[in-house]
Amino acid sequence: MTVPAPRRWHPTLLPVLIVLLIASAAASLGLGAVPLSPDRVIGALIGHGDRIASIIVYDLRLPRAVLGLLVGAMLGLGGAVLQGYLRNPLAEPSVLGTSNAAALGAVAAIYFGLSEWHVLMLPVMAIAFALGSLLLLFALAGRSESPLTLILAGIAVQSLALACISLALNLSPNPFAAMEIMTWLMGSIENRSVEHVWIALPCVAIGFALLLPGGRALDALTLGEDGARSLGVDLRKTRLRLMFGVAIGVGGAVAVSGSVGFIGLIVPHLIRPLTDRSPSSILWPAALGGAALLTLSDVAVRLIPTTNELKLGVVTSFLGVPIFLLHLLRERRLW
Repeated sequence: MTVPAPRRWHPTLLPVLIVLLIASAAASLGLGAVPLSPDRVIGALIGHGDRIASIIVYDLRLPRAVLGLLVGAMLGLGGAVLQGYLRNPLAEPSVLGTSNAAALGAVAAIYFGLSEWHVLMLPVMAIAFALGSLLLLFALAGRSESPLTLILAGIAVQSLALACISLALNLSPNPFAAMEIMTWLMGSIENRSVEHVWIALPCVAIGFALLLPGGRALDALTLGEDGARSLGVDLRKTRLRLMFGVAIGVGGAVAVSGSVGFIGLIVPHLIRPLTDRSPSSILWPAALGGAALLTLSDVAVRLIPTTNELKLGVVTSFLGVPIFLLHLLRERRLW
């Protein structure tokens, strides 16, 4: 008699996430200031639609939908990886300062006019600053094995990045530059083009390639660093791979979307009860869930009746703060 392998996911988890992913993409293509019926969307996609529908779908909504899926998937995966690596349920790219540092890199590219030299300067600066923030993070934490130390170091890095962004705003040469920076910091995938998709896609692909194979090492780290070493995990290589994966993936995502926080915090906590709670079992579901959540949030900013369209980062922050506070209240007894 064979013993059945342990179930990693609830049997309905992946099918539900895939349906949500498809539904969010369809909603992103069909809903907005000018609603389009499914027939008009499909006709535009296959090249037989009317001219107005084709322009709306191809020039406005398709790049926005693809970016929503890419950025959301990267932030969801990055949050799941960092929570597993740090063994802390409150870890995610924005909490550790990575997203803010990447945003600082984008702000620097805008402030100094580097983004006007070449379109790739924006993601290059965002990735460089994200990588620099992680190097600073681990330098501040030193050899400490305490996840709390890395969290505190992340707060310091986040504060430094925010201070530098505030300085750039304070010293901006004209109000138009300050407005462009502020708009970028609030996060949005509005008015994005295919060019932005080609900027984000390779960065996210590299991030996935570096982060997804780390599931075994993350599972081993649940036993502590000594336990992971005894299982043959090279902690130095693991840390470098995860550091580069998060820096490149999140840096490329932030370069096109601006600062969008809390997706990496929300999604792993929503997914975890439906898995066996091992870090590796959360990675793919967190990526799918992050893609669906961010895309649906982007649909919401179009439909909420306001004078000006809400920014995506504002909506995700309102979604993430309650979950952050809930876990804060649950864990404070351990302090």
